[in-house]
Amino acid sequence: MQLYNTLTQQKDEFKTHTPGKVGMYTCGPTVYHFAHIGNLRSYIMEDVLEKYLRYAGYDVKRVMNITDVGHLASDADTGEDKMLKGAKREHKTVMEIAKFYTDAFFADCKKLNIKTPDVVEPATNCIPEFIHMIETLLEKGYAYQAGENIYFDTSKLKDYYVFGSHNVEDLAVGVRDSVEEDANKRNKSDFVLWFTKSKFEDQALKWDSPWGVGYPGWHIECSSISLKHLGEYCDLHCGGVDNIFPHHTNEIAQSEAYLGHAWCPQWFHVAHLNTTGGKMSKSKGEFLTVSLLEEKGYDPLAYRFFCLQSHYRKPLLFSWEALDNAVSAYTKLRSRTSALKNEGDVNEAELAPLRAAFKEAMDNDLNTSLGVTAVYDVLKANLSDAAKRTLIAEFDSVLSLNLLEPIETAAAPQDNELTAWVEERIAARLAAKKAKDYATADAIRNELSARGVTIKDTKDGTTWSL
Repeated sequence: MQLYNTLTQQKDEFKTHTPGKVGMYTCGPTVYHFAHIGNLRSYIMEDVLEKYLRYAGYDVKRVMNITDVGHLASDADTGEDKMLKGAKREHKTVMEIAKFYTDAFFADCKKLNIKTPDVVEPATNCIPEFIHMIETLLEKGYAYQAGENIYFDTSKLKDYYVFGSHNVEDLAVGVRDSVEEDANKRNKSDFVLWFTKSKFEDQALKWDSPWGVGYPGWHIECSSISLKHLGEYCDLHCGGVDNIFPHHTNEIAQSEAYLGHAWCPQWFHVAHLNTTGGKMSKSKGEFLTVSLLEEKGYDPLAYRFFCLQSHYRKPLLFSWEALDNAVSAYTKLRSRTSALKNEGDVNEAELAPLRAAFKEAMDNDLNTSLGVTAVYDVLKANLSDAAKRTLIAEFDSVLSLNLLEPIETAAAPQDNELTAWVEERIAARLAAKKAKDYATADAIRNELSARGVTIKDTKDGTTWSL
């Protein structure tokens, strides 16, 4: 398998430290708001990669963090903690926000057929591990204390900018983020490992540490969680392209300083989903979610299909017209694949070339577009329906498009207790709307969405479905 490696900036043959086993780490969400479909593009492509590795015979252990503390508004360690920002916005505690949006994230993943990683670890579970790693970095001379915070000293490294696409000019933090530069830093590229109470008096979550009461920086959590669950070597690290710098750059710096040897050889990054206005972002005030797609009548799997039609390293331009085209193609494909009968002989020799074509596509830097084309080639092949179903089931174990399921399926029986709760929340939402309390109405819609409930307002009232 040839996979583009951001670290070497070329396609490399995929190799692992232990033959047949893959230790895979995925940067998880900061659970202060709903994930938008741009965020979820990365998770879809990482999901395909994991499933293809399993299809290819690897034993995969995939680890993902949940950032519920420490991620500041700027990735350069400036601004307000995103979790605290979410708590203030919704008048809830930080942990209530974390629980609500973690559940919402995995509800969205389920709708998109994204497999839950083998290990999901919230940052707040690992404070002792963070403290131990920071203590070791201090002992080795890679960290220092200043202004009561602990910083990583990037000047101690031979090469900090390991990805080759950034340099010292990119780190003019004061200019780039319109904030004052941190005067405690010895070097502009240094980053915070531990914040103390002296800098963030209003921080909701704090822990005792050898350096005072405070909380960890964002970057330290992924290194520590990976080391905790995957050991000294990570085979494959994934994330969006916006994670490359400074987050993944900092992960490599602190991990290799701590370990004393190379850490992760293969880095997989997914390009942005863009709109006509540029990169999709929560900070712009409006963003597209899975729930919004459903409200507009779109099957979330049609969005997954839309993503698979493009290569993960190419920026993908979203428009409703483009999504409509994907819906049309996906609906026609599902109609053809789900109509196949389980009849006829299955000759393995006849399956081999089609199976090889799918593998060739996916082995070539995870070319999902050609992977989907391999499904169409199966449909056109002179094979029995049973043989076609065999291959499509195999390919769909990776693509996860529910290709053999009819598009219209019977609604699942509804739990009476759930039904009563949903109807009560819908009534409360209606009352809020009549009172022109739109913030409460929106909050109730979000609450229902987090439980996997889709509501639609019609002229005859509000309907709902799971």
